[in-house]
Amino acid sequence: MVARNVRILRDQRGLSLAELARQAGLAKQTLSKLEQGAGNPTVETLFSIATALGVPVTRLVSEREQVMTVQRGDEVVWKRHTGYESRTLDHVYGSGVIENYLVRITGRPGAPSEPHPPGTLEHVYVISGRVRVGPVDSPVELAEGDFARYPGDSPHTYESLDGESLLHLVVSVPRVQPGTGGMGAR
Repeated sequence: MVARNVRILRDQRGLSLAELARQAGLAKQTLSKLEQGAGNPTVETLFSIATALGVPVTRLVSEREQVMTVQRGDEVVWKRHTGYESRTLDHVYGSGVIENYLVRITGRPGAPSEPHPPGTLEHVYVISGRVRVGPVDSPVELAEGDFARYPGDSPHTYESLDGESLLHLVVSVPRVQPGTGGMGAR
């Protein structure tokens, strides 16, 4: 599990084995053995790698979350605080760029949105209306108050099922690739 997680996170950030080893202060051979599943890393080694990748050490030693998460508005729990209530939608780990959008959708979808850089996730909260969103091959229908997270690094779609719908869209890109800048027009 550690080998797979380190390799995936390193690839998502576009780091070579040598560069990650350098940033973590480790020998390249140590990191290579770990990624092959042949190493037995110390706690210090895991913390060094996690720090270099910009993630908590728990991301290295736990199973990856499922690819798509859906949270239905009528099934959530609101946590009470003094003077307000809050609802956790999702957690974003790692380094990179987090972009926030309000998206107004009217009518049928156009062409699918192009894939974002590897490792990108889209987090959608439906403010109003009913929509179909997500990967082109497996979109999900959501209603007001629903939340979904899905891979943004494959073609994806946004479609309003009720005329006009309003979404809060958060795009988390693990590492900005040189020359890509922001997301641009949708």
